[in-house]
Amino acid sequence: MPEISIKDQVRKLIEVQKLDAQIFEMKRALIEKPSLVEELKRQFESKKLRLSELEQKVKSVQLKRKEQELELQTKEQLIVKANSALNEIKTNREYTAKMSEIESLKADKSIIEEKILQLYDDGDALQKEIDKEKGVVAGEENKYLAKKKEVDDEVKLIDDRIKVLQGQRKQLTPDIDSVILSRYETILNKKDGLALAPITGSSCGGCFLNIRPQTFNAIKMGQDLIECESCSRILYLEDNL
Repeated sequence: MPEISIKDQVRKLIEVQKLDAQIFEMKRALIEKPSLVEELKRQFESKKLRLSELEQKVKSVQLKRKEQELELQTKEQLIVKANSALNEIKTNREYTAKMSEIESLKADKSIIEEKILQLYDDGDALQKEIDKEKGVVAGEENKYLAKKKEVDDEVKLIDDRIKVLQGQRKQLTPDIDSVILSRYETILNKKDGLALAPITGSSCGGCFLNIRPQTFNAIKMGQDLIECESCSRILYLEDNL
């Protein structure tokens, strides 16, 4: 079995890393983009709920108005009946009592009429608010649907791009030792798509902490993959490759 060249393997890993960085970034976008749509959907649903509440209030006002109109009808019938009874009264005392009853019924009737008028005003005010809210709901729905379509189109493009990148990745990985590739992928998944880090100056390009001289020398020797003692990413020197 031919000896594995660590430098050669690192060079190939760098090429894979370029693809993986894009893939991870795009997968992150696939998670983030729908959340924007969900926020618009929540706003739309909130406006719909507000509209539904207003419509329920209108129904409640209409029901109360009908109840008051029935009560008014009852009072009017009682007044008519009481007026008819005046013709049959024989004494002043009975007449006075009946007139007092009629006045009380009329007073009740007047109060009910005021309530009905107020309920009409309340209903009109709510209807105006409903008409306004319907416009707001329609606007939010259009905004939500437009954004949803936009995001759906973007998601499809990203999905297609990820498939292309994954295809390119498959062409590179057969040339990488399976043990090294497994080690790389373990770090990749733990470090959000960045498993390799170049040394810049005397620091790790991933976590930016200083590299010890012994680590620096070990990387130069190129006999094994060397990981950063801080972030565990595989280190490499560009000039050394």
